[in-house]
Amino acid sequence: MKILITGGGGFLGFRLARTLLARGTLGGRSISLITLLDGAFPSGVENLQKVKAVTGDVSDEKAIAGVCLPDTDAVFHLAAVVSGAAEADFDLGMRVNLKGIETLLEQMRRISPAGARPPRLVYTSSVAAFGGDLPAVLDDSTIANPQTSYGAQKVIGEYLISDYSRKGFLDGRSLRLPTIVVRAGKPNAAASSFASGVIREPLNGVISECPVAPETGVWLLSPGRVVDAFIHAWELPPETWGSQRWLNLPGITASVAEMVQALRKVAGDAVAKRVVYKADARIQAIVKTWPVNFRTPRALAMGFKPDADVESVIRNYIADEKIRI
Repeated sequence: MKILITGGGGFLGFRLARTLLARGTLGGRSISLITLLDGAFPSGVENLQKVKAVTGDVSDEKAIAGVCLPDTDAVFHLAAVVSGAAEADFDLGMRVNLKGIETLLEQMRRISPAGARPPRLVYTSSVAAFGGDLPAVLDDSTIANPQTSYGAQKVIGEYLISDYSRKGFLDGRSLRLPTIVVRAGKPNAAASSFASGVIREPLNGVISECPVAPETGVWLLSPGRVVDAFIHAWELPPETWGSQRWLNLPGITASVAEMVQALRKVAGDAVAKRVVYKADARIQAIVKTWPVNFRTPRALAMGFKPDADVESVIRNYIADEKIRI
């Protein structure tokens, strides 16, 4: 079993690689090699057995051809320009988010063996697929109507994957991710970065300047749960997906105020007081288009799982990062 992870040097991509290495198998088959494609990698990647780190651009045809080979069994496409950056730089978002998936799909089509099982792809989409006039609670029948460039690029990717799957060129599955909380490391350019920041920074003894109001809601999922979802999505048989190749992942809804209150319960008042509110109109304009309340019966029936509550998300982050409080 040979696996390709684009965006493999990022927080989720690298965590996925380490989780797969620890499991040793995917779909019941032993993993022989995991190739990571990204612009940079965390320290220590060179010490991992069965891992090959390749520096490259997902929109570069030669780079993709060099890592997505005829013996590649599984592809996890995580590489992307995040929401805030894609909105600020339209050309960059279109090149990485749209040309990147187009380039990868064409390469997978080229390596797809005639008359045999096609390579299988898991694609990370986003709840930024939704926007505009939305119902109070979204469900699997809610129509995608993105109101950001990032959301539009992700939805186009979903449609392409559905059509390439329909044609038998590959076996694709698109997961619409909630906001991932808590992301370790430094803040990134995603408009949703504040959702991790209001927990991560205070636990690190740093002031967190939250750009949105306390009542702002977030549909969230922890890193551990989303990595489990990537693997589960790949391992599900094709007939489980049918003709609907996209899925809203389950999550939990919490306001920023509720997240800070959970932080207070876990780590104390002094830590929670490190969250201060400093409005940012650009971030607010993006975030307000995102939905926060979902019903996800299809995902739950297929075996995907949300976190129990925000408090458990915070406690898991503290345990993962070995933070003393």
